[in-house]
Amino acid sequence: MSIRHGVTTRRAATAALLATALTLSLTACGGDDGGSAKDEGSSSAPAATGNGKPQDDGGNTVPDTSQTLATINGSNGFQIVVHTATREDGGFLTVTGTIKNTSGKRAVAPIEWNGQENQVRRTGRSLGGITLIDKVGKKRYYVLRDTEGYPLTTTGIFNVEAAASVAFFAQFPSPPDSASQVDIQVPAMPTATIEIS
Repeated sequence: MSIRHGVTTRRAATAALLATALTLSLTACGGDDGGSAKDEGSSSAPAATGNGKPQDDGGNTVPDTSQTLATINGSNGFQIVVHTATREDGGFLTVTGTIKNTSGKRAVAPIEWNGQENQVRRTGRSLGGITLIDKVGKKRYYVLRDTEGYPLTTTGIFNVEAAASVAFFAQFPSPPDSASQVDIQVPAMPTATIEIS
């Protein structure tokens, strides 16, 4: 057997092996029944986010708008309406609300809303800069972070169209049960006092 014949045989065997592997890979990627697991579990009820917040079918946070704890008007045309501040199991306090653009034109969310921490900045646009102040206990509470340093709050708020609203949530460590009120501070906006339920 010549060297040339051995090389040709090895090349042919390698090509056949690669073709078989490619065929098996493509077969594994295909579906067997034309459906998907996502379709089986779909419903019209709001789904929960990874942070436990209810969402509509578009993946947006759905706040309970039946009450208003505070309305904060900024000089840039943004209005923040805080709807709930609820203590939850595990020592969390979840604040929900709506951000409204009242300026009459598209507005860009202030960069200050993101917060100044390096780990929060890498998240991109967020509400990681919001803080709560317990004046009685003399403590400031920051938005909680997950194990990778990302803030547990709504992210991706950049442009808000004229007269449009965006729902938001933010989770904080819960103040002591004796604290029934906290001040909410949104960067570049006035401070407001909200009741905790």
